[in-house]
Amino acid sequence: MQPAVIRLINVKKIYRTGNSEIAALSGISLDILKGEFVAIMGPSGSGKSTLLHVIGGLDWPTRGEVLLNGRVISQMSDDAVTLLRRRKIGFVFQFFNLLPTLTALENVMLPLRLDGQAGSQAFDRAQTLLSRVGLEARRNHLPEELSGGEIQRLAIARALVFNPPILLADEPTGNLDTRTGETILELMRHINREEGCTVVMVTHNRDAARFADRIIHLRDGVVVKEERV
Repeated sequence: MQPAVIRLINVKKIYRTGNSEIAALSGISLDILKGEFVAIMGPSGSGKSTLLHVIGGLDWPTRGEVLLNGRVISQMSDDAVTLLRRRKIGFVFQFFNLLPTLTALENVMLPLRLDGQAGSQAFDRAQTLLSRVGLEARRNHLPEELSGGEIQRLAIARALVFNPPILLADEPTGNLDTRTGETILELMRHINREEGCTVVMVTHNRDAARFADRIIHLRDGVVVKEERV
C-alpha cells in the first residue's frame, strides 16, 4: 500500500462571528494515499472548500492536525509553509486567479520568477508546460483573449510549474460546459496516472467525481460516506 501523503487527524474548523460559532469542519480524520485521485463532494456549506484550504495550508484548523508527507503543518514556520505551498502543492481554482495584464506565458513564468529562477529557465519551463496543455500557440495571448477551457488549462499549467506532488482543485469545471469540463478532467487524470501526482478535487458534479479513484462525501463538516469509483 502506498503511504499517506495527506493525513488529517480530528480536524475541526470553527469560525466565530460575534458570539456565534459556525463549525465548518467537525472532526475529520482522513488519509489520502500517494498517487490517489480523490473527489470531495457534498452540498453547499458542507465544508468542501474549507477542507481543501486546510489541506493546502491556506487556512489553519481550529483543532486537530494536518500532516503532509508526515510533517505537521502547524509546527512549521511561516516561511516553511510558504515554500511548501509554492513548491509542493499546485492549486487550481474555479475562478482561475490569473493576472489579466500578463500573457499566458508570463502567467506561467511568474511563480518561477518570484522563486528566483532565471528568466531563461522560467521561459523554457513555461513553454514546456503550455505545450503540454495544448496552449503553445496561445502563449502571447492575454487571459481575456482565451476561451474558458483555455483559461483553465492555463491555470493548470501554472499550478504545475514546480512539478508538485500534490494538486488541489476547487470546482475546476464549475464554469465550463460539459465537453470542455471533460477535457480538463481528462488532463487532470493524465497528470495523476502518468506522473503519480496526488489529486484532491472538490466538486458538486457527480459526473466529474467519476474521474477520481475515491469519492469522499461531506455533510455538515463531517465525512458521511466514502466510495470507490
